[in-house]
Amino acid sequence: MAAPLDIDQLRTFTAIVDMGSFTRAADEIHKTQSAVSMQMRRLEDRIGKPLFEKDGRVNRLTPDGEKLLTYARRMLHLNNETLAAFDDEALSGNIRLGTPDDYADRYMPDIIARFAKTNPNVELSIICEPSEDLVAKLERNELDIALVTHSPGNWRSRMLRTEPLLWVTSMAHGIHEEVPVPLAVGRQSCCWRRLGCAALDSIGRNYEILFTSFSSTVVASAVLAGLAVSILPESALRPGMRILSAADGYPTLPPAEIGIIGRSGAPAALMDALTDHIAASLNNISTNMADEASDEIRSRLMYNARARNEQLVTSW
Repeated sequence: MAAPLDIDQLRTFTAIVDMGSFTRAADEIHKTQSAVSMQMRRLEDRIGKPLFEKDGRVNRLTPDGEKLLTYARRMLHLNNETLAAFDDEALSGNIRLGTPDDYADRYMPDIIARFAKTNPNVELSIICEPSEDLVAKLERNELDIALVTHSPGNWRSRMLRTEPLLWVTSMAHGIHEEVPVPLAVGRQSCCWRRLGCAALDSIGRNYEILFTSFSSTVVASAVLAGLAVSILPESALRPGMRILSAADGYPTLPPAEIGIIGRSGAPAALMDALTDHIAASLNNISTNMADEASDEIRSRLMYNARARNEQLVTSW
């Protein structure tokens, strides 16, 4: 009989895929990088196929690695589910999470994966609506936790993450030079919309709002099609977008701040567990663009990061 696969090796394997590198995976699962590499060599020996291949400085999955990933996730899920079935202290039940569409696209995959992995008996219900509507649902006991745009003047939330808020346009079009500037933004209650309009008003730059939607996909589509300029947090930039600066006639915006609100009376253990996973996921997200992002975006982000560091040193 063939020897069974090692669950710990499979867990390390999926961590490398999820984290994007051996180094970050080692930090995530609390192993040394050499231990991670050794586990992958043993797993490849056991499978009899190479699982990773070098693409420049990046390790990518081979076709056999892609095949194993599907089985590995299923085996890990079943392993966690089995252990939870015999754990009298394992969490169970239902918890309701609300998030704006902008955040769901970028943050939810990692949050869901982390939470489901450690709490297989908990049903996670997720809805996507603007922050203002989520706060109202919390007040009506229709949600347990909401990830919102931190807005101290409108509601009380615990801030989890701060990142630059940027003007963006299409790299392939010159729509940002139009007068008045066409904008694609959220609804009137959107904090970023108000910040952007106030910034343009402060310098006397004319604009008109052509597209309004709380869907980040719709707003990004208008930008990439060269139909409008918009406002996005740094982590939401997509390939094909160009950052606009004061040199282009677009004033610097205050940072985007992401907060979390918990409903009074929600199941404390479930709420604490989900809040911890959300905080860990947001802390783990790099504001650098993914490998497929354009060189221009990456170089501009590096420039912005250096500029922020210089400003921080000066302010201290």
